[in-house]
Amino acid sequence: MIGSLIAGLIIGALARLLKSGKQDLGILATLGLGVVGSLIGGTIAWLLGTGSIWELNVLGFVLAVVAAVLLIGVAEGMSSSRRR
Repeated sequence: MIGSLIAGLIIGALARLLKSGKQDLGILATLGLGVVGSLIGGTIAWLLGTGSIWELNVLGFVLAVVAAVLLIGVAEGMSSSRRR
């Protein structure tokens, strides 16, 4: 469980670095989006047959970061539409 949180935080931080612009997300939002992104990426990698969802592999990690970047974009879009 703690490993999943640490991996989620790392994936969320990497996704925020890759996403251009300023994101108004706190550490908990980054952690949450990273964990969800890692679950999505791990599931897609598992469906492609690269191993278990709980294993750390390159394809799963890359897909997790991509999913987290997309989730940050969605969260950013939702927060900007609320401010209008």
